[in-house]
Amino acid sequence: MNSMRVLSLLACLAVAAMAGPTTRMGDNSVNQALKPSQWLSVQQLESIPAVDELTLERLENMSLEKGAELLQQVYHLSQINHDVEPNFVPSNVQAYVPKPNGEKIVAPMTEMINRLKQKQNFGQDEVTIIVTGLPQTSEPVKKANRKLIQAYMQRYNQQQQQQEAQKYNRDFEESNKNQRTSSEEDYSEQAKNANTNTGDIIVIDLGSTLTNYKRYAMLDIEKTGAKLGKWIAQLTNELQLPYETIHLIGQNVGAHVAGAAANEFTRLTGQKLRRVTGLDPSHIVAKNRNTLTGLARGDAEFVDAIHTSVYGMGTPIRSGDVDFYPNGPATGVPGAENVVEASMRATRYFAESVRPGYERSFPAVPANSLKQYKQNDGFGKRAYMGIDAAYDIEGDYILQVNPKSPFGRNAPAQKQNSYHGVHTSWESNKDF
Repeated sequence: MNSMRVLSLLACLAVAAMAGPTTRMGDNSVNQALKPSQWLSVQQLESIPAVDELTLERLENMSLEKGAELLQQVYHLSQINHDVEPNFVPSNVQAYVPKPNGEKIVAPMTEMINRLKQKQNFGQDEVTIIVTGLPQTSEPVKKANRKLIQAYMQRYNQQQQQQEAQKYNRDFEESNKNQRTSSEEDYSEQAKNANTNTGDIIVIDLGSTLTNYKRYAMLDIEKTGAKLGKWIAQLTNELQLPYETIHLIGQNVGAHVAGAAANEFTRLTGQKLRRVTGLDPSHIVAKNRNTLTGLARGDAEFVDAIHTSVYGMGTPIRSGDVDFYPNGPATGVPGAENVVEASMRATRYFAESVRPGYERSFPAVPANSLKQYKQNDGFGKRAYMGIDAAYDIEGDYILQVNPKSPFGRNAPAQKQNSYHGVHTSWESNKDF
């Protein structure tokens, strides 16, 4: 039997065998729904597609609720006997390094270190490594990744932008004394107050190898992460990069690969990476028996996770030192129309927080639910979701977000598209 059928027939037979009359307790005849046949009928089981029949496009064409329901069914059926083991390890993952002019250095991951040796001053400051988790054939995935790249290009070129802004203000003041508009003052103030950082970005495009749900579901997270962890150790050794400057970010299933990579890095070097961020960590369908798999606290000095599709493509399982749940643990978030878009909102939120001046756009408080948050019944001190998350916070945090950009409820009034310089270059590059 094709193991990729997500045990549909096996589960179907099991449910049919256990099916029986509705359980009744006592005189009040309350339906306790204790039999699996009451949770999912044989007809529902038979209607669940095989893993190799599921596509990202199909999920995008389903409503948020329907897509989430289907993915939940697939996941839970796969866990019945714990015998769906991973068997896919991508062999030719591409990597790229974005440039401020909108171009990029592209090479297989195995060749990228030699390419980076030729890049002047690479890794002198912060190095952000982004592990994608879904293919860019999807428009929400492509757009979210483009926004994240744009945000980091702005952040790492902020000093140049500040100089440009200062020059702009001087020129403007000379030609229009006492006539500055509020938007010009806003931009000047944001550029003045934003954190100044320099650094480099490396994108490990794992997502583009996950061309169908079968590959996505059967990805061997531990082996794939071990390859990446070994690569990062080689990168720090050959380019003499301080490991303390590396921030590893993983999207969806890529979040778990990032966690495994960080563990492998520690095993090889005896050191922990500074930070690992999970952007809507996924359910893990295929797991090796007797092995703990998945992003977790301890994978780096600080591990944070943003959950935007808890009951869809994501997971409700706590994944870090601190876990943020925009609008509480739910199927999706405001404005997301399907599970793919909901999952990628974590990337959009993080990207917004990376933009200069927007670092504290997402204030959150410790709470167990959105209801508790709305009733001002949370506990503990306020923290910020995103790039500015404090390394000493821990636990579960709830916040509210807007359905459209800017998503942060504490975001500056100025719209994102008013940025100058490198933003325009990356916005015009439709490959991202």
